[in-house]
Amino acid sequence: MHFVLLGAPGVGKGTQAEFLHKKYGAVQLSTGDVFRAIKNMPEDTLTPAMKEAMDAMKAGKLVSDDTVISIVRERKGCLASGYGFLLDGFPRTVYQAEALKKLLDELNIKLDGVLNYTLDTEEVVKRLSGRRTCKQCKTTFHVIFNPPKVEGVCDKCGGELFQREDDRPEAIRVRLQTYEESTAPLAEYYEKEGLLITISAEGSPEEVFKRTESILKEKLGL
Repeated sequence: MHFVLLGAPGVGKGTQAEFLHKKYGAVQLSTGDVFRAIKNMPEDTLTPAMKEAMDAMKAGKLVSDDTVISIVRERKGCLASGYGFLLDGFPRTVYQAEALKKLLDELNIKLDGVLNYTLDTEEVVKRLSGRRTCKQCKTTFHVIFNPPKVEGVCDKCGGELFQREDDRPEAIRVRLQTYEESTAPLAEYYEKEGLLITISAEGSPEEVFKRTESILKEKLGL
């Protein structure tokens, strides 16, 4: 099982990657998780690519394609594991997709497909704008789907819940527009390669996973 997962912020592709990992054992590699881990690593343990990523994040800039590719290459052992892989957050551009193809060719691995999760824009806004984060322990809740027992108070530590700036509707729409502009060419690239598998992300995570399993069984016999 060798898959790339695509989808705008809020569609739940990370959750689907977790479900796929639990059922099939494929290694889940999320570049978002990698970048968060880099932020917490001692500086003397960072590779040159990690340092470049850290500098970009500190400056509030996007990590360059070449830096992201280098970081993924440093983890090629995950891609080459006998259990397969689930790539979440990479590639984000056609340039990165071509670099991934080159890396997989070197490892003699064929990509099985690209799972492209789609959801209506207003539903994404509803999902993300309802998120609330604890100021103390950073646990997240949702005012509709996973509300705290007491409004505005964290169940876990009693801390105050707040709405992050990038979870406000106007900020979400900007993020979605940016995603569409950058990812539309990527989806087109994979469609031409015959690898794109579009899946509706509407409904609960469990419903979406059933849909995913059904499509994988139908298309790939998994």
